[in-house]
Amino acid sequence: MSNQLFEAIDYLAKDKGIDKDILLEALEAALISAYKKNFKSATNVRVELNEETGKMGVFSRKTVVEEVEDNQEEMSLEEAIKIDPNYTIEDVVEVEVTPKDFGRIAAQAAKQVVTQRVREAERGVIFSEYADREEDVMTGIIQRKDPRFVYVNLGKIEAKLAEAEQMPTEEYYVHDRLKVFVTKVENTSKGPQIYISRSHPGLLKRLFEMEVPEIYEGIVEIKSVAREAGDRSKISVHAPDPEIDPVGSCVGQKGQRVQAIVNELKGEKIDVVEWSEDPVVYVSNALSPSKVVDVLVNEEEKATTVIVPDYQLSLAIGKRGQNARLAAKLTGWKIDIKSESEAREEGLLKEQEEVLPDTEEDLFE
Repeated sequence: MSNQLFEAIDYLAKDKGIDKDILLEALEAALISAYKKNFKSATNVRVELNEETGKMGVFSRKTVVEEVEDNQEEMSLEEAIKIDPNYTIEDVVEVEVTPKDFGRIAAQAAKQVVTQRVREAERGVIFSEYADREEDVMTGIIQRKDPRFVYVNLGKIEAKLAEAEQMPTEEYYVHDRLKVFVTKVENTSKGPQIYISRSHPGLLKRLFEMEVPEIYEGIVEIKSVAREAGDRSKISVHAPDPEIDPVGSCVGQKGQRVQAIVNELKGEKIDVVEWSEDPVVYVSNALSPSKVVDVLVNEEEKATTVIVPDYQLSLAIGKRGQNARLAAKLTGWKIDIKSESEAREEGLLKEQEEVLPDTEEDLFE
């Protein structure tokens, strides 16, 4: 065997990022298989590869016994002593059995096996590289589409964006760049498979972490996310330090930070609200932009009855109930919304209670 084979292995190891020892082990296994197949031998053999000389040797391995029962696996003590007087019972004797034309046969037989091992090792390298990216955001380029999937190139692998994970308001075009949320990475018989999403709430969370330094640094925490992809989302945030404004940090100066995320999500509306341990405050915040008169809490059923001004009822409920639905999902509380007049009729609201103005401007509205 010439040095060319070892040079090829060196090249493969560097080019594919595969451990050279894995390739050499694959080559040894392929050569043993080739020897047994082409020379119809069942003998236990070992292959020795010498990188310095570029040569190889095939050695038959036999155990020294008093009485030989299997010529393929055993050798008598008498024969062993002829090779080396120091051999004793149960020693293993190695005898070189390399055929003259084995190099040519071995090269042909080894090619397929080594190629397969290279493919397997390459898949392993790709899987280990992407396995840590689960629940992370990656940027890829759309390669192709079919009725079920949009295929996105993430570098060394093509990921699948299923129809259920696509944003209903978004069009996907080949060669477009796209930020996606990695939902699952698995190693299958067909190689590593990566599943991605544009509609997962995790995408919104990761985008805020990328856009807002205070979240990335842990100064501001994301408590929960409720999302109806492509249409509207709510995200609740909290700052342990009372001096920090968590909502302001996320919105940014003149709304620049949140606008960058809205642009990435192709116009999806995003409400950033402040989290609170107090369900009255939290549910009130979650129903933003609607104003709230009162929140009645039922701790046992984890349910609330929210009373809003009559003119704010439709705003609080939202189009097709979306605002109330997202607020309930965000807070984890059931929310029943009633107008002031309805609440008074049911005796839920005292006559003197009224909504407090949020700002000075509200006093003059």
